[in-house]
Amino acid sequence: MNAEQLHVFRTAKLLAQNLADAFIASARDAIAAREKFSVALAGGDTPRAAYELLASDSYRSHVAWQHVHVYFGDERCVPPDDPASNYRMARETLLDAVPIPPSQICRMHGEMPPQQAALEYARLLRNTLGDAPQLDLVMLGLGIDAHTASLFPGSDPTTDDEALCRAVYSESARMWRITLTPKVLNLGREVLFGVSGAKKASALRIAREGAYDPVHYPAQVVKPHSGRLLWYVDAAAAAQT
Repeated sequence: MNAEQLHVFRTAKLLAQNLADAFIASARDAIAAREKFSVALAGGDTPRAAYELLASDSYRSHVAWQHVHVYFGDERCVPPDDPASNYRMARETLLDAVPIPPSQICRMHGEMPPQQAALEYARLLRNTLGDAPQLDLVMLGLGIDAHTASLFPGSDPTTDDEALCRAVYSESARMWRITLTPKVLNLGREVLFGVSGAKKASALRIAREGAYDPVHYPAQVVKPHSGRLLWYVDAAAAAQT
């Protein structure tokens, strides 16, 4: 695995700008090399600001969107028009504003029974990316409890790792979610964490520097096999590093 990189930006606004720039750079490299850019989007407020920038007039023309294939790192088990849906957030902030062919937007079907939705998404990954699906860019967030995607503290995050995608019940939110497994995350050519805010400072320190304990701090399991691990954080989140 290549050494991870930490990039600290003074404000959340600068963080969003650099996340958008990283998306553009990754897309350009992938399309130049393979004529295709496969990206797993993250939910949450930090990527939302980057998506809004990518959809703006000053950024949109920098990506060859017809070559972009969109996946998701995780999803809540809600219909696609539900306010809690990661897909809805991505659609409203980015996907509706750029010319990606609809067939290249691969959402998780949160409205289905959770186990069925996970099986179907794993099948989609295998059909489009192969048995060892390698995404060009995996975008991730970090929770205050050091969870990422929908890999939550309290259980081994590698459970059903070979399944590629699994259903997870979130005790804190009292709802089912669907998540990519660490196997898929760690196959990514680039894995990019975006972390913002003072409330994330402790989680960021533990995820990067704490004793390895992924059962309690699931983000620690993200260790790309051959790709780059990038941490893009604002100064508030980096306060304890």
